[in-house]
Amino acid sequence: MNVHSSKYKCTECGKCCQSSQVLKVHKRIHSGEKPFECTVCSKRFTTARELVVHSRIHSGEKPYKCHRCGEAFSQSGSLNRHMRVHTGDKPYKCSLCNRGFSRISHLQSHKRHVHSNRKPYECPYCGKLFKTSAELKLHVRIHTGAKPYSCRHCSDRFMWLNQLKTHLLKSHNEGSWFTCHICQKKFSCSGNLKTHILRDKAVKPYVCSECPMRFCTAAELRSHSLSHSDVKHFCCGSCGKYFRHKVTVVKHFNRCYGEHFSRKLV
Repeated sequence: MNVHSSKYKCTECGKCCQSSQVLKVHKRIHSGEKPFECTVCSKRFTTARELVVHSRIHSGEKPYKCHRCGEAFSQSGSLNRHMRVHTGDKPYKCSLCNRGFSRISHLQSHKRHVHSNRKPYECPYCGKLFKTSAELKLHVRIHTGAKPYSCRHCSDRFMWLNQLKTHLLKSHNEGSWFTCHICQKKFSCSGNLKTHILRDKAVKPYVCSECPMRFCTAAELRSHSLSHSDVKHFCCGSCGKYFRHKVTVVKHFNRCYGEHFSRKLV
């Protein structure tokens, strides 16, 4: 009723709050005040709750546990999103094709990848165009061989985050496995578990527009679609040769760049 009566109204943006304390916290958005400081890293926060949640990064505390597979989380929201892996709930619908997603970030990514033709980001090595800067950043690693993910326990480094997570689980017993509730098979990342469950249930939501074939993942559909086209999108940054499949150009580039580098040394 306080909200409807505008009793506690923000003079900056007009938002109405439930109490004077809620209004006080809200006003920090406008003032930039962050009175709560982390004693470990000195990062500051607007509310005490934000500080409590942040502190779990340092303590490793994960009080929210999934009753289906045992995976633990530091935030209740993360557990709620995780439960959609088991329930199959997809509350975020695309307004253009009505396809459902379990996370809003997945819906946004879908709109950029599927319904947008803009590719403003160009690879400086091979000229390939990408829809997002994140895609370009990942692609460039194919050319540079960069391994930004390092293990805190040993000297091993990895090109992809999921490789590091798998390494930590297998070599140092750190992290949480994602367990299939159907066959108890374990996975190092939730995406692989989701794909596995789709395969177990024989669910194939991705349909090829050129033939009747169906696939469990968008990546499988994209890879299959190349069989209907003669276009070779993937270029070797060392010799300029083009390839139809990403995995092929990666293998070729590793060999080609090594040979080119050896010739330069000679």
